[in-house]
Amino acid sequence: MKPAHKLLFVLCPMLVLGFIYYSSWKLHLHVWGQKPQEYFSSVVPYNSNKAVEPTVNIMLTSHTTKHTVSQEPVLEGAVSGGRVVGSGTASLQRVHSGQHENPSNNFRRPVFDKQGFTANLDAKLPPDLVYKYGNLSDGACKPGYAAAKMTAIYPKFSKPASMFLDRNFKRLAKVSNYLPPFGLKTQDRIIDDILTATKVYGLGPNLDSLSCKRCIVVGNGGILSNKSLGSRIDEYDVVVRLNEAPVSGYTRDVGSKTTLRITYPEGAIQKPERYEKDSLFVFSAFKPLDFKWLRQMVFKEKLQKTDGFWKSVAHKVPREPSEIRILNPYFIQEAAFQFIGLPLNNGLMGKGNIPTLGTVAITMALHNCDEVAVAGFGYDMNKPHAPLHYYETVKMSAIKESWTHNISKEKEFLRKLVKAKVITDLTNGI
Repeated sequence: MKPAHKLLFVLCPMLVLGFIYYSSWKLHLHVWGQKPQEYFSSVVPYNSNKAVEPTVNIMLTSHTTKHTVSQEPVLEGAVSGGRVVGSGTASLQRVHSGQHENPSNNFRRPVFDKQGFTANLDAKLPPDLVYKYGNLSDGACKPGYAAAKMTAIYPKFSKPASMFLDRNFKRLAKVSNYLPPFGLKTQDRIIDDILTATKVYGLGPNLDSLSCKRCIVVGNGGILSNKSLGSRIDEYDVVVRLNEAPVSGYTRDVGSKTTLRITYPEGAIQKPERYEKDSLFVFSAFKPLDFKWLRQMVFKEKLQKTDGFWKSVAHKVPREPSEIRILNPYFIQEAAFQFIGLPLNNGLMGKGNIPTLGTVAITMALHNCDEVAVAGFGYDMNKPHAPLHYYETVKMSAIKESWTHNISKEKEFLRKLVKAKVITDLTNGI
């Protein structure tokens, strides 16, 4: 017998036996409903105090390796596919014991509310920042802390946003297509005139040079009364006050330091002698007419008409042009439409779509301060006879008459910031 024939004589029975063995194995799997292991699902230990990170499932087959990443936000209340794995140890035990689950069910995507805030307001900072802040001495200012905490609960947050307008304001795309109060549309020429006169566009050399700034926004709420927070408020690098809220006569509770006072025509202090020394007059426009008023204040022109204002306005602002600033209207836009979720109303001021000036100031501080605190915030609607402001007898019930604000939705936003420790509330009113 030839060698080739001998080889075929040996191989043929081996091939037949191999085919029979393979067929019997497949038949066994079919009968018992089994199938070969096709994947190994990644196991992620779950921590209720930690934001859920995008989960990578690594699918292993006999031919290819495929990676799938899930990181899309899921709106609160929506049904998300899968579930969060319990403990890492239990999951590993299931894997090793052969109790494999569908890989799409081994994690839950991060849950966000309608505004883009994570449902987990206890989200931790990245390890490198925890290490960085943990190594600072007690009481030291934490660079970038407010923005880092904000980003942890609101991933869309983008820090760069100048506090005041400067001569390059026409390049600000986010406000160029909106009329006041949400933008600058149709106001380019008059703003250019004003900025040409003011010439200074920052907080001042001393504050602008700080590598870390602590800011506090002092609200006008009656909750400030009898809290004796004045000395603590004055310790902050930047003290922001609102409208005509007085300092003189209330320093024990509200402090004596004023870095800047944000206001608009109807909210500005009307008696020149009540203005503090060494503070910036920061203008926030809510309608085109407001810019005309500001121009007259800057150039110290006599105010001719007050038609179009909803209440009396100041006829004089005792500040030099170099002490006057224009607040970036992006903070009104961002607070209203992104953070609070007020009606867009085609980008026009309307019922219930204007944030209070206090919330606008907080939004500004998140972008420009390293640590942010507040005091004098909080409307307790369950106490209608409580004082609305610390300096007058108007009652809490008066806030219900507001046409432009949505106090309940605004309070919901501020509570997120406090719970997540983005801001510190000294009066615990939010």
